[in-house]
Formats: sequence, structure tokens, C-alpha cells
Amino acid sequence: MSRTVFITGTSSGYGKAAADHFLARGWKVIATMRRPDPATFADAGDRLKVLPLDVTDADSIAGAIAAGLDWAGSIDVLVNNAGIGLASAVEATPDAVIREIFETNSFGVFAMCRAIIPAMRRQGHGAIVNVTSSAAIGPMPLVAVYAGSKCAVEGFTESLAYELHPFGIEARLVEPGYAPTTRFTANGGPRMAGLIPPDYAAFAQACFAKMADYPTPYCTEAEVAEAIFAAATAEHRRLRFPAGADTRMLAGLRWSAGEDRYSMRMREMFDPAGAPAAAG
Repeated sequence: MSRTVFITGTSSGYGKAAADHFLARGWKVIATMRRPDPATFADAGDRLKVLPLDVTDADSIAGAIAAGLDWAGSIDVLVNNAGIGLASAVEATPDAVIREIFETNSFGVFAMCRAIIPAMRRQGHGAIVNVTSSAAIGPMPLVAVYAGSKCAVEGFTESLAYELHPFGIEARLVEPGYAPTTRFTANGGPRMAGLIPPDYAAFAQACFAKMADYPTPYCTEAEVAEAIFAAATAEHRRLRFPAGADTRMLAGLRWSAGEDRYSMRMREMFDPAGAPAAAG
């Protein structure tokens, strides 16, 4: 019997790659995005349902899940992939922007989980896969707000995994690395305008130069899709599924190497030489 996965944020990047990955393995896929584009998935056949979804809108969430259940009969896996990015200096980041990041990256995930859990609990099985970021393992400069939104999901998912296991439902994390081939950074461009003030310019330029000289191979959409599929189908209670060489390296440092070695390596990787001059 074909299984069904419901994926948020499938217009491009990780979500699109994950949808294609599940389709190629015979799954039924409910692919959601804010503005559905029929051209996103060519020749997908009758195993694909594309639906509109805004994860910051409760009515949109309820409507998409109801339509998905009506089409498929059941949803075996929820993949919370939708997210937005931000690079900014904290002191220059308005409350409205901070709330916008958390509304999608954190509260949107929480709301999707709350909406799907009753159906999974009634059917007696399911998996929830929440996509976070390597920034939740090894936060870099100028991404404090974004990292905070993803760290919130990490803690939420770990607690949720204990809460749902007695009902036959697993909650898991996929942690992608830095992937410049996606549209993630470009999509956040307008939101980031003016959020790195002149006093931070030299510091930011040095940080971005470090990122351009990345110490490990870049993460790819295919690696994330494979990690999502592995998390969705795992038969054990593993929580974290790092995707990409950089995330695996960071995870090894964070969880195995000890705090001193981790901190030293993070400074080598991401701290630019020098620091912003103190004002006044």
C-alpha cells in the first residue's frame, strides 16, 4: 500500500527535492506552498497533490490538512520544511522582523504539529520530521535571530518525541548544512535590507568572506532530501539526522569533542579577524 507524505515549502530547494525523492520511491505526496505553481512538478502523475498553505495562518493549515486527508485518506509523514532566512545585526533588527522569522520558522512548525497529531494519533502511527539548520548546532555570527528560531524547534522536537512515542508517532530532526545553491538567501534579501548597519560593515564583510571560503563541501538539496527520507522511514528512535558534511562535522564537535574543542573550532571557522570597534 502506498504511503503518504505531507511536505511544507515545496516550491524550491529542500522541499522540492524532498517531494521528488518521495515520488521517485512510490509515495503519494501532498506538496504545499504559499502560491501553488502547477509547473513546479512536471509529469508527477496521480500520486501528487499540490495545495496552498501558509504555515502562519491557522485556517490555511486546517484547510490544507483536511484537503490532504480527503485526497489521501491518511497522512503517514509530516515534513515541516517551510522556513525563511535572515542575516542581521541583532541591535538593528526590528521586533516585526524577529516576529516574522519566528512566526514561520518556529510557531508555524508548532502549529503544523498540533494540527496533524490528532489524525496520526487516531490512526496509531506516523512520523513528524522537522527541518532545522546547522545554525542550530553551531550558530555563526549575524544569524542570532534565525538560529534562535531553529533552536526553538530543536528543543520542541526532542520533547515532542518523548510525548508522542507512546502513540506510535515519532518526531525527528533533519539538520541541513550551508547550501548556497538554494534560493533561501535570495528569498530573504528584501527582509535583510538595512539590517547590517555601517558600524558592522567591516565585521560582516569578514564574516561573509569566511563563508565564501567554506571549510567543508557545501550541503546539497539531494543530501537533505535523502536525510528527510531516512528520518521519515527509520525504524529506530534516532532523533537527529544531519545533512551535509558541514553539519556532520559540527554535530561531531558539539556532541562528541567537548566544549573547549568545539568553541576553538567554531572560532577558527567563523570568527573573522578583529571585531567591530566599540562605539564612543
